[in-house]
Amino acid sequence: MSLTIEESKVYTHPSAVVFEAAKEAILGLEGQLQENDSEQGVLVAQFHKTILGKTLGDRSWLKIELVPSQEGQTTLNLTAYPLNAVGQKLMFGARKGVLKTVVTWFYAHLDHRLPK
Repeated sequence: MSLTIEESKVYTHPSAVVFEAAKEAILGLEGQLQENDSEQGVLVAQFHKTILGKTLGDRSWLKIELVPSQEGQTTLNLTAYPLNAVGQKLMFGARKGVLKTVVTWFYAHLDHRLPK
């Protein structure tokens, strides 16, 4: 069983708007940006074991890739996996539900920051 989460979501906003909202969502969840490329639409972030005062138990890594369409929509491709203590991909022993919680919180913060 893979510990990696890979998901795609389509947003009805231009990629620049989704990019800024995603960046703000990561920073709002106390994530550290490792890559911030607005031209390519790529964000890479690392999260500590504790987010917003809640101890989750595992570090997490998130990569966001935005693909704009001609209709003004944006496809957000997300890849996430747990990290070990030295920042490498965790291959086994991850705590159940931690990564899914981080991804769910990211989407909630992103949706909150997008214009209605």
